[in-house]
Amino acid sequence: MVDEVLEWRALLKLSLSSQVESVLRAVPRHVFLPGLPLEEAYAQDAPVMKRDERDTIISSVSAPKIIAFMLDQLRVEPGHRVLEIGSGGYNAALLKELVGPDGKVTTLDIDQDVVDRARKGLTAAGYDDVNVVCGDGEFGAEDFAPFDRIIVTVQTWDVPPAWVEQLVEGGRLVAPFRIMRGQTRSVAFERDGDHLVSRGYELCGCVPMQGAGENRELLIPLHGEEVGLRVDDGQQVNAELLRQAFAQPKVEAWSGVTVPRMTPFDDLFLWLAFAAPNFCQLASSDAAIDKGLIPRSHRAPTIYNEESFGYLMLRRINPEDGLSEFGVHAHGPSAEKIAEEYVTQIRAWDDRRSGPGPRFEVHPAGTPDDQLTQGRVVEKRHTRVTISWPSVASTVEN
Repeated sequence: MVDEVLEWRALLKLSLSSQVESVLRAVPRHVFLPGLPLEEAYAQDAPVMKRDERDTIISSVSAPKIIAFMLDQLRVEPGHRVLEIGSGGYNAALLKELVGPDGKVTTLDIDQDVVDRARKGLTAAGYDDVNVVCGDGEFGAEDFAPFDRIIVTVQTWDVPPAWVEQLVEGGRLVAPFRIMRGQTRSVAFERDGDHLVSRGYELCGCVPMQGAGENRELLIPLHGEEVGLRVDDGQQVNAELLRQAFAQPKVEAWSGVTVPRMTPFDDLFLWLAFAAPNFCQLASSDAAIDKGLIPRSHRAPTIYNEESFGYLMLRRINPEDGLSEFGVHAHGPSAEKIAEEYVTQIRAWDDRRSGPGPRFEVHPAGTPDDQLTQGRVVEKRHTRVTISWPSVASTVEN
């Protein structure tokens, strides 16, 4: 399992700390996955542990590669006090190995079944000194605060005040943060006074938070249950006009911007969410792809207007080296306009792709504009999130 994680990181030209590698090899993952065959327990999957009455996944054990890079982002040191929000036991055991005998780990979950399973697994694996708490993660764990590190293992749309208040100055918070318009990244933040400043991020996916902090995306059907638009942050969509648009022939446009095989380009999705006036994601089922309704994409970044929309496409232009070109398929009365706008945004991202990428800051709601970093501001319930994205030229000049 660990060797596979290291190989995957190497393919992405990313490293993993020796401390994280060591604890991944030390803690028996299968103990926290009772009833699962060993082969499945150590596979690169996220085993589902519980579903709700709608068959929605509400509890899983994160995939090893997700656990690995989030722990790497957290930078835990011996003696640290760590809070984990979203339990299961396995990650808490890894954290306990990292903090050592002088550190303390508290793991919290809103679901009593999950808490009981985590406690049982931790005891069986020899980590019964971990605090296991049942509670709503929105409010942290004040009885055990303050914390040097906080790690959130469920997708969160916002950063509740309790997390910042319970984190020491300069402490680090790592969370799968749905930053804006459905774009989730595992962001490593550090506390700077009353706000948080990002220190890096990686692409990730986790089950959404339950309780007071729950905030789900909205799915708007375009073709039965097979194709729809996932919208976020209260964006307005004329569903009927876009359904009509989907029934019209597509317009195709290509950007001239290319990407080699095995080269990540998820920052393009972030850029589109950041820069395009209206952004969402086109969700499609396997059946839709099999029928040719949508070519080869389950969740394609999409820009739209009142009556038309366009989504990202890739085409192989050199089979030998795997080089592919970015393009767009657009539908609706103004499909050509949407396609042109999309291609323009792809090229704008290409001008920045070798730069430092975006920087995020999370400020309390009500923070005056003149105290915010210049950039795009995303309003959330508890916070105002600023996103700044310097060009390569401005980075060189500085």
